Amino acid sequence: MIKSIIFDLDGTLIDSMKVWYQVDRTFLLENGVENPPREISERMKKLTIDESAGLFIKEFNLNLTKEYIIRRIEELVRIEYEEKIQLKSNVTDLLDFLDSKNIPYCIATATYKSLALAVLKRCGIADRFAFLLTDEEYPRGKNYPDIFFGACERFGTEPSETLIVEDSLHSIETAKNAGFPVSAVYDESAEPDSVHIKKLADWYFNSVYEIKDLIK
Repeated sequence: MIKSIIFDLDGTLIDSMKVWYQVDRTFLLENGVENPPREISERMKKLTIDESAGLFIKEFNLNLTKEYIIRRIEELVRIEYEEKIQLKSNVTDLLDFLDSKNIPYCIATATYKSLALAVLKRCGIADRFAFLLTDEEYPRGKNYPDIFFGACERFGTEPSETLIVEDSLHSIETAKNAGFPVSAVYDESAEPDSVHIKKLADWYFNSVYEIKDLIK
């Protein structure tokens, strides 16, 4: 019995992962790293914003502060969130269906809160979510289940009756280990992990709209 839903944002509700794969390389290039490793973004997506900044400093010997890196990355992607990134297909249709069934839903994301709000407001769905949780409230990120448990507390539902909707393997692993049912949604960026994701998740859908089939 699903009583509430926690959605990831990037790669799940919005088509944004390519932006993050580009921004890491852009930032490193502008700070003198001539050949950023190809796998850098794969490593970054598993980290919090603070952890990513720390890794940049340590691994590439950047004479920069964490605060500067965090602010600069946000600047580099802001225009994409404010003007360009679109919802994935049938997101609003799914929200309409959940509303018709009185299923509350929220977002738990590692993305900057300002950017998340910008894209959600532009796409006209910001007010539809019960709340938005980010690393600002839960700084350990999605390698730990704190953010998912926090959402459950706000909803007043148990993990076993709270569906997690994610596209990335590390977040799915965290949610499953914490006792949540998990629906994985296809995103091109997670394709290298698709075999593991399909084995681990309770359900795997090509479109987020297919989640409606889980609601009784």
